[in-house]
Amino acid sequence: MPLASQPAGRRERNKQQKLDRITAAARELFAQHGVDEVTTQQIADKADIGTGTLFLYAKSKGELLLLVQNSLYVEALERGRAGAESSPEVLDAVLAIVRPIVECNRTQIDNGRTYLREMVFGDPKEPRHHEALAIAAQTEEAIAAVLRRDERVGEGAAATLAHIVSAVMFLSMAASVNVASSAGEILQEIRGQVSVLLPR
Repeated sequence: MPLASQPAGRRERNKQQKLDRITAAARELFAQHGVDEVTTQQIADKADIGTGTLFLYAKSKGELLLLVQNSLYVEALERGRAGAESSPEVLDAVLAIVRPIVECNRTQIDNGRTYLREMVFGDPKEPRHHEALAIAAQTEEAIAAVLRRDERVGEGAAATLAHIVSAVMFLSMAASVNVASSAGEILQEIRGQVSVLLPR
């Protein structure tokens, strides 16, 4: 039997089950109380594991948040890509990609802002941080693909513009002045800035 088709062993299944329990516990507690109000002990208790075991899967609360939020951001990006496909106008298509990400970020504002801080300032070699950065890169690639629909935007310009749009989006979501802003208000701010960047 080829190695790739062999079923996972008991040890691997147990590890995956623990990771799933940890992720579910962290997701629920962070959603209810916010990342700052939850302790790693509470997550370990809810996942029915010891704190030592918890730290084998994530070294800090920040890594636990990345574990939870990365999966949510991947889902948001997929919804955004699907929305962009049905939006013929470039600006609308860019906003279709951005909208679910902003909405995901604003579901629990403190969690969303902490996630962005962890992503930007965390160790890029750590797997959860690396995954978060990869999601950001995929978002830029999706935006660049939309921008290339406009024949006036070359390959290099599309990548640069996508990087700028990504920076606008992340700064708008993370800025302290926007703490009380709704997802709709942030999207309006992003739309205004992105519209200035696009060829006319």
